[in-house]
Amino acid sequence: MPETGIVLLAAGRGIRFGARPKLLAALDGRPLVRHAAETALATRLRPVVVVLGAQAAPVRAALAGLDLAFVENPDFAAGLSTSLKAGLAALPERCAGAVVMLGDMPRVMPALVARLADAFDGSQAAVVPVAGGRRGNPVLLNRRRLAAELAGLDGDRGAGPLLAARADVLEIPGDPGSGLDIDTPEALAALQPGRSGS
Repeated sequence: MPETGIVLLAAGRGIRFGARPKLLAALDGRPLVRHAAETALATRLRPVVVVLGAQAAPVRAALAGLDLAFVENPDFAAGLSTSLKAGLAALPERCAGAVVMLGDMPRVMPALVARLADAFDGSQAAVVPVAGGRRGNPVLLNRRRLAAELAGLDGDRGAGPLLAARADVLEIPGDPGSGLDIDTPEALAALQPGRSGS
């Protein structure tokens, strides 16, 4: 089985969330980004590389005490593609696979991350979860097979458009957490205990 690491994207500005830093907003008493990091660390995959940007110091502080590697993306304002490339470059060469996680997806379960890695045999360009007929996150990218395409990404785009038309993408069953990202305070409030949607 090819070695696989994790890239946790936590560099964005979270503009739609408002004035408060989105990744530092609390859910169940912990910052959103810490939920994602703890999910990553609950798997056997290593290393877990966190890409920092807009709120580098407070995000790093929110993750204190966890066994993580950090890389800062000075170009975070140029969009998601720059953070994705920074995170992939920070993984050791031995990691053919990279599970790309998002810091604003607190309900992704370790079992889903593990299933992505278990399904990856090196022949696929990517392994993606599907729930309700839609692809979600996190996704596992084959760093070697996609190297040229990933290097060409720019702007506020992830790998999704690269994978859309490829025949060598393996889809596996997702779960409700694979389609749930937090973009607004209202979405976060809906997850709080005692609120609808929790």
